[in-house]
Amino acid sequence: MHWTTLEKMLATSQPPGYRMQKLRQKPKLGPFADRIRQILAHDKQVPKKQRHTAKRIFERLQAEGYTGGYTVVKEAVREIKRTSGEVYMPLVHRPGDAQVDYFHALANLGGVLQKVAIFLMALPYSDAFFMMCVPRECTESFWEGHVRAFDFFGGVPGRISYDNSKIAVRAIIGVHRRKLTDGFLQLASHYLFDHHFCTVRRGNEKGLVENTGGYARRNFLVPVPQMADFAELNAYLQERCRDDLGRQLRGQPAAKNELLKEDQAAFLPLPAAPLDACRKQAARANSLSVVRFGGNDYSVPVRCAHHAVTVKGYWDRVVICHADRIVARHQRRWGKGETAYKARHYLPLLERKPGALDHGRPLQGLDLPECFAVLRRRLETEHGHQGTKQYIAVLHLLEKHPTRRVAAAVEKALTTGAPSPDVVAMYLYPDGRTEPGTFVLAGRPQLRAVQIAPPRTDAYGDLLSPEVAP
Repeated sequence: MHWTTLEKMLATSQPPGYRMQKLRQKPKLGPFADRIRQILAHDKQVPKKQRHTAKRIFERLQAEGYTGGYTVVKEAVREIKRTSGEVYMPLVHRPGDAQVDYFHALANLGGVLQKVAIFLMALPYSDAFFMMCVPRECTESFWEGHVRAFDFFGGVPGRISYDNSKIAVRAIIGVHRRKLTDGFLQLASHYLFDHHFCTVRRGNEKGLVENTGGYARRNFLVPVPQMADFAELNAYLQERCRDDLGRQLRGQPAAKNELLKEDQAAFLPLPAAPLDACRKQAARANSLSVVRFGGNDYSVPVRCAHHAVTVKGYWDRVVICHADRIVARHQRRWGKGETAYKARHYLPLLERKPGALDHGRPLQGLDLPECFAVLRRRLETEHGHQGTKQYIAVLHLLEKHPTRRVAAAVEKALTTGAPSPDVVAMYLYPDGRTEPGTFVLAGRPQLRAVQIAPPRTDAYGDLLSPEVAP
């Protein structure tokens, strides 16, 4: 044993291990170290997909005279990236603050696998959060998400942080100055909360909602949820949000539901009425009795054709009003060039255009029970073209009565000797015991022998004769 080794053993209680006195020289890579740092620094100004890889840096260094190996360059690039990462300041979160963002996931709704957007509002102080699934990011879903989140939390956060989404920001005119959209100003003026927009490409300023989106995707949306529609998926997500309130995070003094009480104490009160989360648009129904909204057409009753109407577009439905009355409701279409028809809107038109019964496009989706087809065959067999008109009169009852009730009345009418629109209409009454007004000979064999003389039309001529006294 060398005497210097013995001195080290006597000087320390534990073996000190190997200690490098100075960095090893890199005669081949050393002259190019600053060049690597320069390339990586420039990469921060370009999109991520167009930045240098270690292999590309190696190729550029070779073109500039580097004669070493690729592995040394790759390790140097890794070390420079690791030691030059961004450093963030831990932020304080006060009760009553909130952060909002969207994230995306896959969901199977009604047997169709599709990409959906999920509105997320998180409270940094209590770490409580609310989620709502929507077909896409738009002003209507943005409004609806806020309305439901405020109702879920029981109040309005005093300050909400956002990114620079086009839904809320029309233009960036400074580091912390924004020109806001009319839709966002309408939301803020209704609920009176203060708003904060993050610096561009600084998502860490609302890091809680960013991380919560990843947590929710991994824990609530894996495996891909299989739901019937958005309503069922949103009910599931809201239930998960409520269950999560019982969780206590590391470093927190209590569970989320206890800390939420402090958030609620700092909230603004809810307004007397929630915001009507719809985009309103004036329109006019055309000659086909449809109204265009959001690039798609929606039918209205034919009595509204050529009239001015008001269209209210919600995230999940379209409501059309005429003269302050709702005349049509449709499920919201998110494609382009689609048309949503309701057959009931066009039934009155059949009275004037009976030939459209078999060829009218809106009527193709009229799924009726088999008894309607039986009724039509009997009416047309007995009355010909007039039977078609009588069948249209029966269809006209669908405007005011559910299909199941009209179908039940049709089945009862078919049991009579002479079904007609009047008979079907009488069976629509709740008691269902009204007898048809048609007189039939069934069960009255004694009346079959009765002979009734035909009327004499010449009697009317006698009344007009001048010999007849006044």
